[in-house]
Amino acid sequence: MAGIWIRLMRKNRIWKDVIVGCGREEWTRALQQGLEKLDVARPLLIEKHERDWAEFGQTRFLKEHFMEDVAFDRMEVEWIDPEAGKKTNEKYL
Repeated sequence: MAGIWIRLMRKNRIWKDVIVGCGREEWTRALQQGLEKLDVARPLLIEKHERDWAEFGQTRFLKEHFMEDVAFDRMEVEWIDPEAGKKTNEKYL
C-alpha cells in the first residue's frame, strides 16, 4: 500500500508515527488524516514544503511551523511505496 509515513521526532528518535494510504498527489489530505490520528494540530504549509515534496517526496516541519506548542522537535512526512521496489544501478553490480 502506497502512502505517507508521518514521524514525530524527539531527540532524533521516532516518538510517534503513522502511515496513511493515499496517492502521491493527495498527500495534504492524507496528512490531515494522519494528524488527527496523532492528535497534532495542522502546521503551516509553506512553499518550501511544497517544493521539497515535489522534488524529493518528503518534507519536514519544525516547531516554528506550528501555531500551537508541540511536544516534539520536528515532524517528517515521507512518501512510501513498497511495490515500487528498489532500483539497482548496474554500475555497482
